[in-house]
Amino acid sequence: MTKILIVEDEPNMVSGLRDNFEYEGYEVITAADGVEGLKRALADSPDLVVLDVMMPKMSGLDVCKQLKAKRPSLPIIMLTARGQE
Repeated sequence: MTKILIVEDEPNMVSGLRDNFEYEGYEVITAADGVEGLKRALADSPDLVVLDVMMPKMSGLDVCKQLKAKRPSLPIIMLTARGQE
């Protein structure tokens, strides 16, 4: 089963994403901040990471940089409400 890691600090967003991915047949694991997300991504070997940009403890951009340095082929989708790139 394909495993998706959702790294997001907003519980309602996590719930909505989890429900939709599970409905489509994916296994979903979650993390509520950047530090936990980085640890889970390295320990649990997800097939895809959905990563919020603005989070407590460590930003999604920093998590992305560290993950890409360690696992360059890991697909990451950045999730953001920011108005600029």
